[in-house]
Order: sequence, then C-alpha cells, then structure tokens
Amino acid sequence: MRRRVGDKRVLRLVKAFLKAGLLAADGAWIGTVTGTPQGGILSPLLANIALSALDEHFAEIWQATGSDTRRRGIRKRGGGTYRLVRHADDFVVMVYGTREHTEALRAQVTDVLAPLGLRLSEAKTKVVHLDEGFDFLGWRIRRRRKRGTGQHHIYTYPSKKALLSITGRVRTLTRRSAHRNLTDLLHRLNPVLRGWSTYFQHGVSKRTFDYLGEFAWRRVVGWLRKRHPRLGWGVLRRRHLPGWRPTAPEGITLFNPATVTVTRYRYRGTRIPTPWAAATSTTV
Repeated sequence: MRRRVGDKRVLRLVKAFLKAGLLAADGAWIGTVTGTPQGGILSPLLANIALSALDEHFAEIWQATGSDTRRRGIRKRGGGTYRLVRHADDFVVMVYGTREHTEALRAQVTDVLAPLGLRLSEAKTKVVHLDEGFDFLGWRIRRRRKRGTGQHHIYTYPSKKALLSITGRVRTLTRRSAHRNLTDLLHRLNPVLRGWSTYFQHGVSKRTFDYLGEFAWRRVVGWLRKRHPRLGWGVLRRRHLPGWRPTAPEGITLFNPATVTVTRYRYRGTRIPTPWAAATSTTV
C-alpha cells in the first residue's frame, strides 16, 4: 500500500477504516482482527490500488505492440495479443491467440500479483473459449450464430445467475406478510426492478426484460389475491388493476421492465475513454 500511495492522508484514512471495527445488530462493537468487512467501501478501494499494478502491466504490453497493423502482423506470425478489462477485484483478460498463449499469460498474471501478496482464486479462474462464453459482472458474454444467418457475433446478455438473483428478490418482496398495502409494496419493488433494468439495458436484454416484467406482474397479482381472498376477479381488477397493471390508490403503477429501451454499447466501446488513453479528453 505504501509503495503505491504516497499521500499520507490517504494512508491514515485507510488505516482508520481498517481499525474501525464492526457494529453488530444488537449494537455491540466488534474489533477488526484482520481483513476488511464484506460489502464495505474499503474493499474496492484497496483492490483498485493494488491491482493498478496489473493495469500498468497490460497497458505496457499493449503499447509495446505498437499500431493495429503491427498487432495483426504478430497474430499472423502465430503470436498473441491481450487486453485487460477490470472492475475492482474482478477482471477478465481477453486473448487473441491459442490456449497455450492463454496458459502462459495466466502464469504471467500470477507473477505480477505475487509481490502484492495476492493470488488468483482457483475456483473462480478458468480459461474458456469465446464460443463457450463466460460470466462477468452479471453479464453472459458469448459468441453465437446470428439467427437466420451463418454469421457469428459476440452477444452480451444478463446471466442466469443475475436473473435468478432478481427473481429471488422479487419473490422476497412479494411475500404475503411483507407489506401492509399495495402502496408499500410498489414503493419497495419498483426501484429494484428499475435499477436492475437500467444496469442491463445496454445488452441483448429484451427477452429477459419481457420475462421479468411478466414474472413481477404475476407475483404482485398473486400477492393481491392473497391479501384480498374474498374479492372476485372483477372487483379486484376495478380496484387494483386498471388496464391490467397493478396500481396503488395514489397512482403508483408497477414498473414494467419490458418498457425499458435497449441501447447497446457495442459500437461505442472504442470511444469510451480509459485511464490509459493518450488523449486527455475524448468526446463520446
């Protein structure tokens, strides 16, 4: 930490975070013996500071290969080129080359991390072909054949794990005893659906949004029927389902993820500035 950060004020702040301890549910204070609290703001900060060494390592490799023309020449001669994409302590290294190039690069990453006291997780680290696909930050990234054609393209769409996570959250929020009335339910549920949809709107997510919207609708309607077991469908629809959308008396309507417009980043990625861009500013 001290080798990578020269500002003593930042070092003091990090030290204070490490010694702050934890506040238990009963109000008791628990001292910190080692490590950082899971979910705390310090963990991603330390990860970014430590793994900036990995960023610099791959930036040097990319810049050393020179222009795109030179990189194409390297690949024609049987060599490989690499790019790193990282978010806090999660990262993926994209390799244009053979599996042997990838395995050698894995050993290289291990050597870069070793002086920092870090190591790759054996359970979470694997080598996969792009046609197999992989999960990263909630996304499933995979090369697939475009329907109706013989062309193959790279698609990014919400992973099964991410979908199971949001449907599980919706189930929890729509339990019969979780809320006093429909207004409370929609106040809790709508931000969850809106936030998840906003995060995944920059991928191939239309079908997933349709499924999630229908799933949430069925759960809320099921919640209404359990809360009002004596109401028939006709009365229930007039009171709570105008236009077949669950609506609270205050006018709050169940958010529908299917209405979110999908705008993919596929053709904008190269214009998004990075910390290693040569130019100081880039227009996106």
